[in-house]
Amino acid sequence: MIKKTEVIAGLSSFLACSYIVIINPAILSQTGMPFTAVVTSTVLVSAFGSIMMGLYAKNPIIIAPGMGMNAFFTFTAVSYMGLTYQEALGAVFWAGVLFLVLSIFNIREAIVNAIPVPIRHAVAAGIGLFICFIGFQNASFIIANPATLVSLASLKDPINITFLIGLLITAVLVARNTVGGILIGILTTTLLAYPIGRFWGDASAVNFGTATLVNYTGLFAVPDFSLLFAADIWGGLRFAFLPVIFVFAFTDLFDSLTTFVGIAEAADLKGENGEPKNLKKSLITDAVATLSAGLFGSSPGTAFIESAVGISQGGRTGTTAVVAGLLFLPLMFFSPLLSLIPAIASSVALVLVGAFMLSPIVKINWQDLSEAIPCFLAIVLIPFTYSITQGIVFGLLSWTIIKLFTGKQKELHPVLIVINLLSLITFIL
Repeated sequence: MIKKTEVIAGLSSFLACSYIVIINPAILSQTGMPFTAVVTSTVLVSAFGSIMMGLYAKNPIIIAPGMGMNAFFTFTAVSYMGLTYQEALGAVFWAGVLFLVLSIFNIREAIVNAIPVPIRHAVAAGIGLFICFIGFQNASFIIANPATLVSLASLKDPINITFLIGLLITAVLVARNTVGGILIGILTTTLLAYPIGRFWGDASAVNFGTATLVNYTGLFAVPDFSLLFAADIWGGLRFAFLPVIFVFAFTDLFDSLTTFVGIAEAADLKGENGEPKNLKKSLITDAVATLSAGLFGSSPGTAFIESAVGISQGGRTGTTAVVAGLLFLPLMFFSPLLSLIPAIASSVALVLVGAFMLSPIVKINWQDLSEAIPCFLAIVLIPFTYSITQGIVFGLLSWTIIKLFTGKQKELHPVLIVINLLSLITFIL
């Protein structure tokens, strides 16, 4: 019997991740790919990957085209290196094949074992801060400032006032252990946002069926399958494009590993050996999602850190991911419905999940500076660089150097040295 908690968790994760259905096409369409076709491919990757994660890997983690890799696809692979989008899709396919081979032959196990346990705790905390920062940014509560880089937005703005009210209401619900507290908070904030731009304030926060979303009007959108199997498989395998395949594969592998490790540490989703639950099957799912993304017409699929929203609501099984995956499918026809959930509503969930993710920080030995400094760098650089991969890479590099020069080289796993070298190569590429 399907538990109510898992359904609520799946719906919560879906609402936190659904923005990708619009953001991914907005980025990839700059390569010349049809916007409507990328919407369709994004939905296919998200639904297929999440359902496979639930049924095969039995983990409550959402799979969807990853932010960062879609930017690399658009601005580096196509705009800078000169690949056609068809060749770039071919490179995504081969990256998925490479990722799949690494996952099947248990190379991932050696990588996970090489990551020091304190760094795993730090990654979980860093991801929490990252999610929180994304939430504040998406709500436009924290804004860009040329003098200080970032600053607090005006508290006189009706949108920011509503965001704060929604945040406090949701915080109270969560603190009282209300079933579905975050979901109730998202829906409550949406209702509170309805009067903005209608009865007070100049800018609307919610568009109930009246928005023009890129080239959509109204609520219905016809699926566009023109990118299905449009990838130039053999063209994407040219020798000159191997760096693109390597970056796609390594970044996807590392992003997924660190996401699985971070969420597992925060939510205690670990097996008997202490590694994330069903890690091999989860990584195989991620690899298949990347491989299929190339065939469906999208940038690589990856594990979404926003899955922590549903997990914080009690999602512990694959049912959570299956529910979220199924909820993506209607967006193939009704993607403009996303305008019904304003950014301030979903951002409430992201901010509060930051607190949930921060709990492993107490397990770090802050008295041992050879441990504390690398963990600190990982924690702060994940949100500061806007990248989980870059944060953990600097954490691992500093861990290696400090341990090496303080006479603690016996604490260094041989595979960690290889990871550091591959990380440096990725930065150079």
